[in-house]
Amino acid sequence: MGESVVYPGRDLEAMSFAVNYHKWILDEFRPFLGRRIVEVGAGTGSFSEMLLSEKPETLTLIEPSAMFDQLTANLAGRRENVELSFHNHTFREVAGKLAAPDSIIYVNVLEHIEDDLAELKMISETLGPRGRCFIFVPALMSLYGEFDRRIGHFRRYDKAEIEEKCGLAGFKILESRYFDFFGVIPWWVKYKLFRSDSLGSGSVELYDKIAVPVTRMSERVMRPPLGKNILLIAEKSS
Repeated sequence: MGESVVYPGRDLEAMSFAVNYHKWILDEFRPFLGRRIVEVGAGTGSFSEMLLSEKPETLTLIEPSAMFDQLTANLAGRRENVELSFHNHTFREVAGKLAAPDSIIYVNVLEHIEDDLAELKMISETLGPRGRCFIFVPALMSLYGEFDRRIGHFRRYDKAEIEEKCGLAGFKILESRYFDFFGVIPWWVKYKLFRSDSLGSGSVELYDKIAVPVTRMSERVMRPPLGKNILLIAEKSS
């Protein structure tokens, strides 16, 4: 069964500057979130902090990379009446120890895992009855470039592919859509045309402050036919 490459952490530390982007993702997840949450690939904890603000009963943070030390330093003191636990392992290594969570979150993580179908099946097996999986992944293989290769992406997805794999893993789809339509062209220019292999915090912060609010407003009015990412929420079928 295929394993992931050495996981370099959330894509990457620069994404900690994407505050509006993460708020947008969480706002889409929120109506479906349960109370016993697992976040896989928690990175340095920028998204985890937002999850803590949702006041879950339990929040389990899994981060296999060297970013684990920064994750615990950032969040270990923030209990906030939440049962908070940390695991410096892959999901595969700790799944059997988790007590039937109702929500498992993968934000910019599944693309790092070679056998993603096996991972999805393990998520389904780990969730409690009617538990839900929350997935956010890069979209469109036409955008795949040196940056994707360098940080260990095995693929970028199209919507039909990720939906089919979730179905094979025993999930029914509750929500599935392309995300960040206006980000497609800038990404193509930077990572395909100019072959950049880095994600700078300055450009991330600028895009987050200027483009994300406009993009979010437009996608509230009309769902795009394509996007730089895919957001999917699926429920365990049985």
